[in-house]
Amino acid sequence: MSTDTNADADTDTDDESTSKCGASTSASGTESASSTCGASASDTSDTSDADDSSTSSKCGASNSSSSDSSSSSSSKCGASNSSSDDDASNEQEVGATIEDFDADPGQLIAVGLGPGHPEGMTQRAKDALLEADHIVGYTTYIELIPDEITEQADDIYDTPMCGEVSRTEESIDRTLAGNDVAIVGSGDPNVYALAGLALEILESKGATASMVDFEVVPGVPAAQSCGARLGAPLVNDTVSVSLSDHLVPMPEIESRLHSVASENFTITIYNPWSRKRRDNFEKCCEILLTHREPDTPVGIVHGAGREDEQVMITELEELEELGESEIIDMTTTIVVGTEDTYVWDDRMVTPRGYETKYDY
Repeated sequence: MSTDTNADADTDTDDESTSKCGASTSASGTESASSTCGASASDTSDTSDADDSSTSSKCGASNSSSSDSSSSSSSKCGASNSSSDDDASNEQEVGATIEDFDADPGQLIAVGLGPGHPEGMTQRAKDALLEADHIVGYTTYIELIPDEITEQADDIYDTPMCGEVSRTEESIDRTLAGNDVAIVGSGDPNVYALAGLALEILESKGATASMVDFEVVPGVPAAQSCGARLGAPLVNDTVSVSLSDHLVPMPEIESRLHSVASENFTITIYNPWSRKRRDNFEKCCEILLTHREPDTPVGIVHGAGREDEQVMITELEELEELGESEIIDMTTTIVVGTEDTYVWDDRMVTPRGYETKYDY
């Protein structure tokens, strides 16, 4: 799968509103509460008091339950309440800065979960999550974390797709409120992920990375985990390109594709397809075929490390028609070989160049 894809920033839903900080907010009751960062939190527990008041998290965040509460409160750490009515939403503003917090800041760690299964997590990642007071992340990624880790956390905060800005700010606000916080993502935090966004938001709040003891715990990126499933396609120079135009305009993506496809790089394609972005995939295939031979080997890995994992090796001329198949979606990573890449025993091989120097 595309384990560290920008899928989180690429939604196919139309019923979420975007806040001024980029947060998607949803509501289920008659009113939803606002927060300084527009984050939306949910509580699935059935508490007897849920109809009258919202619950508070360890950092002071107010989380909403699934009940029909008529009112809820905002929190100083930036969390707002959400409910289950898709028709109600409200716009939020970024407001909290370093001056709004009296506590000594905690530690903020961006943790890469790797390819999607517990065995793919590094020991360093597991240790960091076990030491964190709060764990924050995209709902799908939180579900990848082993229960023995999530059960020890004081609080788990997750948001659905398209809530990457709100939950990143939420993790920062919780840290500034004095908690040790881990914000998680699949793959690696520095590959189409939130490590950079965290630093940008810290700066916007007047805080510094050293103030919150910011650290990145790397994970295995999608290109590497999927490359391993395909054989040895990435042992020479390689480039990654995301087809998501949620943050990068498509003309810029097309220009990058032309540039890298015209050179002899192995190309890893992230975020290849969604219901709203079929044209991007088709355009990518067209560009690749203008620079690469039709029989260029292409590896496709869907859901790497997950229960629905699929692996296929095909040729470039066959790639576009596979866009209509289940194997290509936002959890898929595609590896396009070079002019030297070949398939041997159902494995992609890109020569490193040893054969030009050594006899073997």
